[in-house]
Amino acid sequence: MFTISKQFHFSASHIIEGVPEGHPCGRLHGHNYIVEIVLQSDNLDEIGFVVDYNDLKPFKEIIDNELDHRHLNDVVPGSTSAESIAYYLYQKAKKMWPEVVAIRISETPKTWAEYRA
Repeated sequence: MFTISKQFHFSASHIIEGVPEGHPCGRLHGHNYIVEIVLQSDNLDEIGFVVDYNDLKPFKEIIDNELDHRHLNDVVPGSTSAESIAYYLYQKAKKMWPEVVAIRISETPKTWAEYRA
C-alpha cells in the first residue's frame, strides 16, 4: 500500500455550541489550522504517483475560498469542532479523489483530529 499526504493551512474563527458554561471554546476564538489530506493506493500510476501533488490544487482552492479567514459557523454545517471540519473536508475530497482515506485537522501544535472512513 502506497500512502501520500499533503498539508494545507488556513486561519478562521468559530464558536463551539453546546459546551458547558465557561468553556473557552464556547467563546468566539480562532485558530491557525493545519489540514492534512491522506491518500492511499495499492498501485502507482504510470508516472509512479498515488496522485500527483499538483492535482490536489482544487483541494487548496476549497480551503482558500470556503474556509480561510471565515467564521466557520457560517460555513461548516453543524458543529465546528476539528472532528467535524475533518469530516466536512473528507466528504468534499473523497468526491474528487477515490484514493482519499483520511483528513487530519490541527488547531494547535499539540492537537490533531482525524476523520477516516
